[in-house]
Amino acid sequence: MTDPAPTLPAAPDRAEIVRAHFRRQAETCTSMGSPFTGALLDGLAARMSPEGPVARRLLAWPGDPGDDALALRTAGALHALARAGLDPALTAAWPPRAEGAGDPVDLALAAFAGHEAWLDPWLDGPPQTNETGRSGSLLGGLLALSARTGGMEVEVLEIGASAGLNQNLDAFRYDFGEGRAWGDPAATVHVRQAWRGTPPPLDARLEIAARAGCDLNPLDPADPAARARLAAYLWPDQTERLARAEAAMALAAARNRPVERADAAEWLEARLATPQPEGRVRVVMHSIMWQYLPAAVQARISVALASAAARATAARPLAWLRMEPDGARGSAALSLSLARGDGAEWAAQELARTDFHGRWTEWTG
Repeated sequence: MTDPAPTLPAAPDRAEIVRAHFRRQAETCTSMGSPFTGALLDGLAARMSPEGPVARRLLAWPGDPGDDALALRTAGALHALARAGLDPALTAAWPPRAEGAGDPVDLALAAFAGHEAWLDPWLDGPPQTNETGRSGSLLGGLLALSARTGGMEVEVLEIGASAGLNQNLDAFRYDFGEGRAWGDPAATVHVRQAWRGTPPPLDARLEIAARAGCDLNPLDPADPAARARLAAYLWPDQTERLARAEAAMALAAARNRPVERADAAEWLEARLATPQPEGRVRVVMHSIMWQYLPAAVQARISVALASAAARATAARPLAWLRMEPDGARGSAALSLSLARGDGAEWAAQELARTDFHGRWTEWTG
């Protein structure tokens, strides 16, 4: 007599996987200072039904909704609709909310049915935020690099640069708390980030002599439609964050440094093939974009960087500065690799843990 086959638990259906993702993202948004977005996504998780094309598409999402940032795609689409003013009732219910405005979840569900053609394309691609709050952590990484290279001038190559807002990070004004500040007090872009631990030296020389960036879908900060897209992915009740982004977009438009449309691996391979001038450290930089790259592209970039690191010299060092999730909950790692022909291992050193939106940085390295 054989034992009966074990009874396996039923696999969750696609709709429940999506609802669980929306609930998790709701918790994250609330913990990161956007109770409005958190309540919206939590309400959608509870009340979406597959009766209209938009909700049906969401609940039957074929990929991993977390990897695809499905909830943030949805929140960005609804914020864009509210900002566009095409649904006055929805606009009134979005921050800053008008007194007596309707329930945002009710209005969002109604918008799924009434604005299908407008909302549906927003679900086709991942969010693009170009978060300027992260510039404080990246600035700290560049200052740490400057201290290690004797103030050598810098060439920045940014992959996943979006609209290129953080290409101008040396033109921002920073308040790091406890009397720490960096940059021109008259700057139009102001970044507040709490620094904890022992930070890199704020008096280290930082001269960015050259900068360039690439993205698969670069956005032009001078284009009103691109600016509207960037703003839509910011959470609507975070007014300081929105105002900072608007100021950074205006600065980027005035400076007119276009981001190249290119595959990150191909672009870097071409850039790294030509050495930079002597006396300049070349820095490959990126923030919260690595997870969106296919594994094959990640591997090509890693190989290209390792090859370039092997060719680096004291006169032409190579650095890799990145701010990316590493599995730790609630923060990203700010890491630096440096090669300068001295035989030292090309390996990542963690400089800091940092908030995904740049609200704080804990210096550890």
